[in-house]
Amino acid sequence: MIMHAGDILRRRGLIDDAQLEASRGDDPTNLIQNAVSKGFIEERVALQAIAEEVGLEFVDLREVEIDLSALDGFPQKLIYRQALFPIRYQNGSIVVATADPLDLYPLDEASAATGKNIVPVVAQRAEIARLMKRHLGVGSETVEGLMAAAADDDELELLEELETDGSELSEMAQEASVVRLVNEILLEAIETKASDIHIETQSDGLIVRYRIDGILHRQPTPPEINRFQAAIISRLKIMARLNIAEKRLPQDGRIKLRVHGREVDIRLSVIPMIHGEGLVMRVLDKSSMVFNLAELGMSAENYETFSKLIELPHGIVLVTGPTGSGKTTTLYSSLLQIRSDATKIITTEDPVEYQLDGINQIQVHSKIGFTFAASLRSILRHDPDIVLVGEIRDLETAENAIQASLTGHLVFSTLHTNDASGAFTRLGDMGVEPFLVAGTVEGVLAQRLLRRLCPHCKEAYEPKKDELPRDFPWERGGDFTWYRPVGCRECRGLGYSGRLGIYELLVANDTIRDLAQNRASTWDIRNAAIKTGMRTLRMDAWDKVIAGVSSVDEVLRVTKGDVL
Repeated sequence: MIMHAGDILRRRGLIDDAQLEASRGDDPTNLIQNAVSKGFIEERVALQAIAEEVGLEFVDLREVEIDLSALDGFPQKLIYRQALFPIRYQNGSIVVATADPLDLYPLDEASAATGKNIVPVVAQRAEIARLMKRHLGVGSETVEGLMAAAADDDELELLEELETDGSELSEMAQEASVVRLVNEILLEAIETKASDIHIETQSDGLIVRYRIDGILHRQPTPPEINRFQAAIISRLKIMARLNIAEKRLPQDGRIKLRVHGREVDIRLSVIPMIHGEGLVMRVLDKSSMVFNLAELGMSAENYETFSKLIELPHGIVLVTGPTGSGKTTTLYSSLLQIRSDATKIITTEDPVEYQLDGINQIQVHSKIGFTFAASLRSILRHDPDIVLVGEIRDLETAENAIQASLTGHLVFSTLHTNDASGAFTRLGDMGVEPFLVAGTVEGVLAQRLLRRLCPHCKEAYEPKKDELPRDFPWERGGDFTWYRPVGCRECRGLGYSGRLGIYELLVANDTIRDLAQNRASTWDIRNAAIKTGMRTLRMDAWDKVIAGVSSVDEVLRVTKGDVL
């Protein structure tokens, strides 16, 4: 007698007759998936019941060690099309995970192809897909045509209608397999909390890399993905409303998505390179961002001092650091902390990365002459109390920001300098008069981001003293535990999960103002600030090691040693 999944679930009381009928729907072959999607039953519960009924073992693939040698010679079309995955060898047989234990034909086909006995075990389909993605590459199932349709709208939905030109390249980019492949790349990046996606065309094919917690990680991809190279790039350009026929000039665009109910913005940049076009996408996941100044990683002392700085009635507060160091997050968090009905806040940004309630935000357009400097002149006619200038890039913007601070406004902005003391000399290098810099800059916050050790797998250890840098502050340590990264399933084997800020806060006192007015060097200003209590980026980073939240390797990677 042939057993049916629905009959087993109904007999065991896991679904009723009405739910069974609704689950059969138009596609009775996917009854379990239909029942799960309608919320009638959890997939794990259904598969456990069916496995028990047919006398098979149900396994949690997250807890199983995979023997990759079992993949050798195993027909890949069965992995992709039938969702089978070989786990290990067992007494000359191959143990194979399946999400459909009632379908015996693929198992027989695997046995015939390998010449070995197949021992099936039951596992959840999502866990099998995770193994496929991890060991065979992102988008691998799409390349083999696992699904000949676009990704489920509930997973990834475009928020803007696409426009195509009807060309052959455009039609190829709209094919269901290409659509799903591109969606897979985007979904995987969002799920791994990547900040950037790099798609690079090299002489030997396409390379996909994700920047996760500030570090680029190459994603395994099947070699067959190279056949789709032109279509993948064209699909992304169509999604960003770019000209797919233009391959000689750089282009910038934007993709608006809804992923699992969350809105995500993708900023796309395309640049022609010698082997084809290179793409970089900045992922802005609005729902994952929390702009809370108290939770960014500042020490209690820095937080208290900086909170007083951002409540001053006028002056300039600068945040410095390289690209990707969290400057925007710090500034947005500062604005939200001081936002109130009694203050008008206007920002001018390039681009506006996140939309903030209760704050007036302006997008600059340099190509038409609407620059930071031009927008700042207009902003001052709108009676603001607080102004944020995305970046001070030139003398005109710097002078306008200083003028705004002198006329009773509090001005926030960013600069690209290596440390806090460098901000004074940087403004001087732009051509700003030293007495104006000394009189208006109230404080400078330099910052970097350290990767946070994964709390699930970090390992305590005792380093040898001669292995550590000479500037480690042993006098501050006291009795504490050293930790180092290990790697586990929770952190995807990286040993780190998330990031936190390290900060160097320089408050302009009389000594600092005198030095700035007399065109003192960055070095002199820095030494004077340290003597009056400033803690450097390196010092703050060591505090994170002492607190057990980051590692020595991270401190050495991100910061430069203090030599006084």
